[in-house]
Parts: sequence; structure tokens; C-alpha cells
Amino acid sequence: MANGAPPTEQASELAQAAKPTGAISRERMALLFIVMLVTAAGNTAMQSVMPSIGTALKIDDVWISLAYTWSALLWVICAPFWARRSDKRGRKAMMALGMLGFIVSMGLCGLVLWFGLTGLLTAVWTLFLFAIARSLYGLFGSAAPPAVQAYVASRTPRSQRTQALSLVASSFGLGTVLGPALAPLMVIPGLGLTGPFVVFTLVGVAALIMLRLRLPDDEPQFAAKGRTFDAPFSAGSNSNHSDEDDNSDDVIHQAARSEPAQALEEQPRLRYFEPRLRPWVIAALAGGHAQAMLMGIVGFLVLDRMGLRETPLEGAGPVGIVLMCGAIATLLAQWGVIPKLNLGPRAASLSGITMAAIGTLIFAFAQELHSIALGYAVASLGFGLFRPGTTAGTSLAVTRAEQGQASGIVASVAGAAFIFAPALGVLLYNFNETIAFSTIIALCITVFAYGMRALEADEKLTTDR
Repeated sequence: MANGAPPTEQASELAQAAKPTGAISRERMALLFIVMLVTAAGNTAMQSVMPSIGTALKIDDVWISLAYTWSALLWVICAPFWARRSDKRGRKAMMALGMLGFIVSMGLCGLVLWFGLTGLLTAVWTLFLFAIARSLYGLFGSAAPPAVQAYVASRTPRSQRTQALSLVASSFGLGTVLGPALAPLMVIPGLGLTGPFVVFTLVGVAALIMLRLRLPDDEPQFAAKGRTFDAPFSAGSNSNHSDEDDNSDDVIHQAARSEPAQALEEQPRLRYFEPRLRPWVIAALAGGHAQAMLMGIVGFLVLDRMGLRETPLEGAGPVGIVLMCGAIATLLAQWGVIPKLNLGPRAASLSGITMAAIGTLIFAFAQELHSIALGYAVASLGFGLFRPGTTAGTSLAVTRAEQGQASGIVASVAGAAFIFAPALGVLLYNFNETIAFSTIIALCITVFAYGMRALEADEKLTTDR
């Protein structure tokens, strides 16, 4: 750019050059992918063995589901806080904090459950201490997903936002394949059903080390008052960025400087139900409750219909197979259907929630492992379309400067669905299966009817501006 160019021309050229297409290198995306994958794999591995652990401890199903409630509530409260903090302190710091929360929580949960299964703790104390240890994930683990989402969203143009966020979400999907698939192999002598907890604690440590060493320290693009650094001369100092990283960051910061002054100042706090976000938040909240209820039921339904209540150690395998089929279907939605059909947020949300209702209906009538897995896979394919749709819709409803807050709202809404919905699903399932599955399907139908009327058209949302 010529030094003598008019200021308006300079600003125009800067804005054009600063478009974030391709700003995220493959190495960075791989690191972000690993962060999300490890936490998803660990959580779903835990989910696949917890019904068997509860049965072995002779604890009612509903109490196992309620043990996650406090963690989910903390997630709802803390995710927006960490998202706003990532705007000020950088995304990498929040990712690292989230991984640390996952590691500590997973390790303590495994230790407590091992004490309980070996008889060193009573069932009541085991469940109580497990709930406390699990709450650490809701408290600190909630820092990572909003930071990853905001990192990607703030570096992706509007027309590619759904696909980019779908790729991030697919890391969760791949993790949910690996977790149930590997969990039965981790049930080893000496550790028993707590083996997955120990293994994924160690994997989390390795992922955290990679994150700290390989992902450059990022500077906040919005809402920050200046450059941020680690302690002087510390190992984490951002003076060791690679040239490629510096160049891509410079482009982003030029974009920030070329925007109106108010974009660089502290952004007004986004509210959950402000007009821009309200339709997407309501749809995500209702659809999320349907998904959480189904996920709460699946493990116990497999144990019941496969006759494995008396041999809980053998239950991890079949439960893992069903969860793995659902996870593969989710990946198919996020890696195949959305990019191949170029689905926008509204199309993905409405088609997804419809398929989720159909899958739940199949799942409700299934009696054998094959049909159970098929029903759960169809439902998961639907939710695999629905989740990225509402996430992208929320992101596209706000400005680039508000992406950190928007990602916090997305994570908070996702966590809200898991406060009471899994326990409610199990409670209704134990009371009357028909009522339980009818409730899930009714929620899906309600979301579809509301979305047809309230969700903004894809043509408007995905237009670059």
C-alpha cells in the first residue's frame, strides 16, 4: 500500500486485507481440535461406564443422573464469565484453564469411584464426593469451549461460519466416538470400571502440555485495553511466536484497528434473550433438553433391554457400542451432511430436530442391540445437524466483536440443558417409558414449529457484510 494513499483508501485496503479467511493455520486448528476431542472422549467414556458403576454401587439410576446437576449448573453460570474473560486475557489462557479443570475433575472422580467400588467408601459418600469432584469440570472446564469457539468465529467470514464451527463441533463428535469405543478396553485389572478415568486424566495432561507449548499466546482482538503478556521472561512469553503466527495475528489486529472505535472498547454485555439472540437461544434450550433427556436414558435402557443389570461389568461394552453409533452419526452430520449440502443455520436446525424426533421414536420401540443403536444413531444424526445450526445462528446474529460473549451464551445454554433434563429423563423412564419418550418427541416438534416461525432465513444470516 502506498504511503501517500488517502486515509479512507488505506482503511478500505486494510479492511479488505484483514478478512480472516485462512487465518487459522492447520497446526492451530489441529491443536484446537485436540482440546475439544480429549474432553469429549473423556466425558463420553465416563458416560458409558457410569450406569454400570451405579448398578455396582446399588444406587438408583436417577441419583446417578443427578450427580451431574451441580456441575451443569456451574457450567451455565461460569461459561459466560470465562468467555468475557477470554476477550480480555486471550483465548489460549482460557483453553488451558479449561483443560486443567478437566484433568483435575477426571482424576478426582476416578479416585473417589475406585474407593467406592473397593468398599472403602459407602455408596452415599461415593456419590456425594463424585458430585463435588465433577463440579470442578463445570467450574473450570467451561472455560475451554467458549474460547475455542470464539477463536474460530472471530477469524472466519460469515459465509463460512457454519462450516468452520461445524468442524470444531465435529471434534466433540470424534471424541464421542473414541470415548465409548475405548472405554471397555480401559476396564483393566486393578482399576476396573475406573480405568477410563485414569487413562483420560493422563491424556488430558498430554493435551495441556501440547497446548501450552505449540499454540502461540494470542492477543485479545476486542474489548482489550492493550497488549497482554505472560510474566516477564517466563517460558510462556509470547516473544517466541513463529513468523507465520505473527503475520496472521498482525492481519487480525489491523482489522481490529480499522473498525470503528467502539468495537475496540468494552462491549456491552449480551443478554440471553435480547431480540437478536432470542429465537436461537429458545430453540437451542428446548432442543438441548430433548437431547439431554435422551442421553440420560440411553445407558440405563441398554442395561434393561439387554438384561445386564445383574452383571454391570459387562454393560460397558453394549452401552459403548450404542453411544459410538450415535457419535459416528453425529460426525456424519458435521463432516458430511452440513458441508456437502452447504446447510445454513436455519436449514440445519429444522432438518436436524425433525430427524431427532424420528430417531427417538425408533429408539423408543427398539428391543435388540441393533435396533437400539439404529434409533440412537438416527436421533444423534439429527442433533448433530441441530447443534451446529443453532451455534452458527447465534454467532451470526451478533457482530464479530461480540463473538466471545456469544460463544459463552452458547456454552451456557448447552450446559443449562444438562442441569435437570438427564435426571428428569431417567425419572420419567423409570416411571413410564411412553411418557418419557413422548416428552422428548414433543420437545422436538415444539422446536420445529417455533423455528419455522422465528428463525431468520439463511440467505440473510450468511451474507458477508
